[in-house]
Amino acid sequence: MERRARVTAADIARFAGVGRAAVSNWRKRYETFPAPVGGTVASPQFDLAEVDRWLTDNGKALAIPDEHRFWRDMVEAQTDPAEAIARAAEQLSGTRPLTDASLRAELDALVARPKGGGARETLHQLWAQFADTPARRAASTPDHLAALMVRLAGISAGTVLDPACGNGQLLRTAAEAGAAEVFGQDIDEPTARLAAAWLAVDEVTGEIRIGDSLRADAFPGLAVDAVLGHLPFGQTNWGQEDLGYDLRWEFGVPPRTEPELAWVQHAHAHLKPGGTAVLLMPPSAAARRAGRRIRAELLRKGALRAVIALPPGATTAIAGALHVWILQRAAGAPAPTVLLADGRALATPDPMDLPETFDGIAEAVETFLGGGDLTQATFAHEIPVIDLLDAEVDLTPARHAPAGLEHAHLVRELEANQHLLKGLAQELGRRVPAALKATEEDSFPLPTIAIADLARSGALEILGPIRGDDGEPADARVLTAQDVTGQRSAQRSDERLSQRIPLKAGDVVVPLVARHLATTVVEAGDAEILLGRNLYLLRCDPQVLDPWFLAAHLRTAANERQASSLSGTLRLDIRKAQVPRIPIAEQSRHGAAFERLYQLNRMARQVTDLSVEMTRLTVEGLAFGKLRPTEKN
Repeated sequence: MERRARVTAADIARFAGVGRAAVSNWRKRYETFPAPVGGTVASPQFDLAEVDRWLTDNGKALAIPDEHRFWRDMVEAQTDPAEAIARAAEQLSGTRPLTDASLRAELDALVARPKGGGARETLHQLWAQFADTPARRAASTPDHLAALMVRLAGISAGTVLDPACGNGQLLRTAAEAGAAEVFGQDIDEPTARLAAAWLAVDEVTGEIRIGDSLRADAFPGLAVDAVLGHLPFGQTNWGQEDLGYDLRWEFGVPPRTEPELAWVQHAHAHLKPGGTAVLLMPPSAAARRAGRRIRAELLRKGALRAVIALPPGATTAIAGALHVWILQRAAGAPAPTVLLADGRALATPDPMDLPETFDGIAEAVETFLGGGDLTQATFAHEIPVIDLLDAEVDLTPARHAPAGLEHAHLVRELEANQHLLKGLAQELGRRVPAALKATEEDSFPLPTIAIADLARSGALEILGPIRGDDGEPADARVLTAQDVTGQRSAQRSDERLSQRIPLKAGDVVVPLVARHLATTVVEAGDAEILLGRNLYLLRCDPQVLDPWFLAAHLRTAANERQASSLSGTLRLDIRKAQVPRIPIAEQSRHGAAFERLYQLNRMARQVTDLSVEMTRLTVEGLAFGKLRPTEKN
């Protein structure tokens, strides 16, 4: 039977270089547009060949990457995407050739492309196609997190095991860090085959086996220098009834509700003396009552060396912040202390800062394990084991941060806050502009022109609003409606967008929906940030239209009245908005006045934020006895 590759509306938009709204319009306007051949009403699928032919007939270019065409053909042939990527990887690694001659020839052509990068780069491209779904992203270990785990394990040579290796991400990262030999096991056959093919393509010495590591350990008796694991969470049928007398349960038989503690002991059982295990864990494993006896034994015997709360956004596996547990097989007497670190204290709103946050976490762990001084790491605390052996044995880092250790940090933060606040308050007074000159009482309102007419005349270009998409996250900061209404710089980088529209200095951005009309003008420092979803972008011709003038007059009460209101929010049709029709020289004077007021308002918000933060810090200091008032206060 002939293979018929399929694409979604989002795929068509991406390949044709248009927004998803354009594809929706094509479907409505043209009766000849191909009908869906699968999918759902909300996410229909179309025959790729039919779409390609229709676009060509209608003079619309379709640039489909070769690897995407091949991937669609593979999925159609194999049905299961996991099987498709595994078969492609085995062909690329030479471990198992594709039986379909046409697919084999197509893949060989991909590898042989002049700038194709060979088998390794081709596999990376196909993996990107396979991983481009929310479910696959959630099951993967992000590169930055894999690098952190490898660093925490201190891998520079030696042997490494991942007992739930998935596609082999952690093992490949360990090999890049210098691991001499790697071992992995996974219960999912296609995923394990993919991991084995990855190792072959990357020429990594190692072995991957298929099976359930807890019920049927494929490497009994193997002792390694490091164990890494992004473990499966929340399993209830993990084999507890069959493994009651297993020799791996050195610290106690795990209850049925504690599968993670079974994995912890499995990892520890495979360590050489002095070896290190780094495991990604759910936060609940640090505090569940059913596991308190095993946690206590891990502490008493010196096996558990650190519990680290990761900042939110470190992985998409589950909602909230995950923990990392670091275990060691003691070569001597048990250590008397354990490290509890709350990495959330280092987090910033911008996910682009995660590498720096991870560096701080890694430095604290390396200092602790090396016997150094943790005084400067205010988020990490060395706690005596005896202090944790209470009725709960709760190892949640946030619950064990000694208040006294944060004294110097709080004082420094408060002093810095006060310094900034004083400077801004003084500058705020200087920034208050002089009052504008009043016109005569009988003067006429200025003539106006609609935004739609300005667009038709070429005075400005309207871009957006763009919609969300299920594609790859944007790899740059994204301006959101919250940024515009809050008058702040772009904070986020994880928006999923149907289009990538970089902002330019002078662009005017307006939210489609807001409680009050708001505008912002993109400044030079924010250029190349991406336009977020549900925002209008107005790009002015500076010879005929001043952007600050436009931003000011879009905010008028008249424009707010024409916006439709629903449950206290306004929905703006930007094309109907009106602005005065005046010469560019007069526009510039209006714009300059508004820009001064805009900057004043932004500074006032900063003063407010700093005042709130200073109040919080002061109350904290007074409540815990770190500060005391004086006569000057």
